[in-house]
Amino acid sequence: MSKAFKILKKAFLSARSHALAAHQKCAGAMVIAIIVLVHIFPGQVKAQNPPTITYGYPTQSIFVATLNKQNQPVSPMLYLAEAILEKAGFAIEAQAYPARRLFNNLRNGSTDFSILVKASSLRDHCLFSRRPVYSTTLRVYYIGAKSPIRSPEDFVGKDVITIRGYSYANLRHFLSDPANGITNMVAPTHRSAFKMLNRGRASYVLDYESAARKILAEYEIPDLNANIIKELDIYLVLSKKYPEADELMLKLEDAADSIDVENIIHGTPGSRQISQ
Repeated sequence: MSKAFKILKKAFLSARSHALAAHQKCAGAMVIAIIVLVHIFPGQVKAQNPPTITYGYPTQSIFVATLNKQNQPVSPMLYLAEAILEKAGFAIEAQAYPARRLFNNLRNGSTDFSILVKASSLRDHCLFSRRPVYSTTLRVYYIGAKSPIRSPEDFVGKDVITIRGYSYANLRHFLSDPANGITNMVAPTHRSAFKMLNRGRASYVLDYESAARKILAEYEIPDLNANIIKELDIYLVLSKKYPEADELMLKLEDAADSIDVENIIHGTPGSRQISQ
C-alpha cells in the first residue's frame, strides 16, 4: 500500500505541475495579446475614458426647464450639448450658472463650452460655430383682436406680462423705463404667465417660442395670436483658452451636423441622464 500511495502521489504532483504551467502560459499569452491590442488599436482603448469637456449653460433657458436631483435646471439644450460632445468623442461635465458668471467663465477658460446667442462681449474670448445650431423667436402673445406688437416702441402705454429672470435681449430695460408708460407684470414661470394672460391680468405676454410651444401644447388658450418681435440664432461657443480650440470647434461642428438637432430638442429624451 505504501508503494502504491507513493506512485499515486507522484502522479498527482506531476499533473498539478503541468496544469500550473499551462495556466501560466495561457495568462502570459493573454497579457501579450492585450499589449499588442493596445498598440494596434490605441483609439479604441482610449475611447473607454474619453476626455471631459466642461459645459456651462445659463440658469434661465429659452426652453421650459425642470430641476434634477442636484437642483440644477435641465432643458433640451443640455441634451443637445451631451449629444454633440458624445458624437465628438468627449464626456460632459455640466453646470448651470447665472448668465454673467457663465460669460466670465468662458472668458477665463474655467468653462470650456456652451450653446448661446452670439454675444458681443464674448467675441474676443470665444469661438462661435460658423452656423447656428438652433433658432427661435421672441414673440408677443395676445388674445383676440388687440393691436399687434412688432417692435419695442409698440409696447409704449400698454400692459405686458414678462417672466422673472429674463432680460429678453435687453428689452426688459425698455419695458421697465417709467418714461415709456408700460405696465410690466412679472410672472414666476412660463406657465403662470399664460395663465395670467388667459385670466385677463394683462393684454400681452412676452416669451420665447421655444418655451411657449410646450406650455401651449398642454394649456390651450382660445383665440390666441402672436407676433414675432425678435429672431434669435443659437451657436456653439468655445472658450479660446481651450488647447487647440480651432481644431475642437471643427469637431463640434461636424458632430452637430451629423445629428438630428430638432429631434433631440423637441423629441422626448426619455431616460437620458446628464452627469452633473
